[in-house]
Amino acid sequence: MAGRMVRLVLLVGAAALASGSQGDREPVYRDCVLRCEERNCSGGALKHFRSRQPIYMTLAGWTCQDDCKYECMWVTVGLYLQEGHKVPQFHGKWPFFRFLCFQEPASAVASFLNGLASLVMLCRYRISVPASSPMYPTCVAFAWVSLNAWFWSTVFHTRDTDLTEKMDYFCASTVILHSVYLCCVRTVGLQRPAVASAFRALLLLMLTAHVSYLSLVRFDYGYNLAANVAIGLVNAAWWLTWCLRNRQRLPHVRKCIVVVLLLQGLSLLELLDFPPLFWVLDAHAIWHVSTIPVHVLFFSFLEDDSLYLLKESEAKFKLD
Repeated sequence: MAGRMVRLVLLVGAAALASGSQGDREPVYRDCVLRCEERNCSGGALKHFRSRQPIYMTLAGWTCQDDCKYECMWVTVGLYLQEGHKVPQFHGKWPFFRFLCFQEPASAVASFLNGLASLVMLCRYRISVPASSPMYPTCVAFAWVSLNAWFWSTVFHTRDTDLTEKMDYFCASTVILHSVYLCCVRTVGLQRPAVASAFRALLLLMLTAHVSYLSLVRFDYGYNLAANVAIGLVNAAWWLTWCLRNRQRLPHVRKCIVVVLLLQGLSLLELLDFPPLFWVLDAHAIWHVSTIPVHVLFFSFLEDDSLYLLKESEAKFKLD
């Protein structure tokens, strides 16, 4: 539900530093990159690099310059460790061992598993819940929006570029807004469809303006953080308030309460920002792994709630 929001709340601010970190400001790193590019990234040397580069690296967009930055990063890390200094970040990120074409392998795998969990629960939802259930189209749409977000999260952690970063953030924002819309439909829209339609139009307008500003004006990390925090807090508060009011009448909403509380608690994992264990596993990857069962629980709530609404609507139809 709000799983993608938590990452934005705690990481976008740090991403604002991505234009320059201690490691990539080091003269030894910059000199190393310059010499490497002069030696390997032009003329016959570049042709030789391309001829021996694995096809999966080429398809993932890894260039000779990227290879130079990667190799020089580890040269700089080695010097820091040799001198007994703390490991620095490079371009706003901790150093990770690259596996095949995966820039951050643990986070990429965890994002893929989150997407897989969403896909499995979507299939289960479509099998268990008839399409006549009032919440069916909204829940299915939310599942597809979530799948799209986890796809781009996987791509971003595989290969961090300007495009994949923007797609990761924009798709995360879409999940937050769709979760708010999902909550609106469940709490208000079933009784007042016109309100839900107007609210959907408002959210689409907000998303369009948000993406347009960040794409066409400037990618402002501070603004992106503030916008997503505000919508995320509305989302969490709205769901939690409705669940608490209905927990006696609708026992299954306790699953939703657990989801909201877990997401807020698990977000603390992101505060444990440390150099990756074995240069692979960092706090962000651990957080991604921890959200997998949370997504399963939320889709379980949606399934239970949709079946309840279907049963309720059929009972009203019989009375009429």
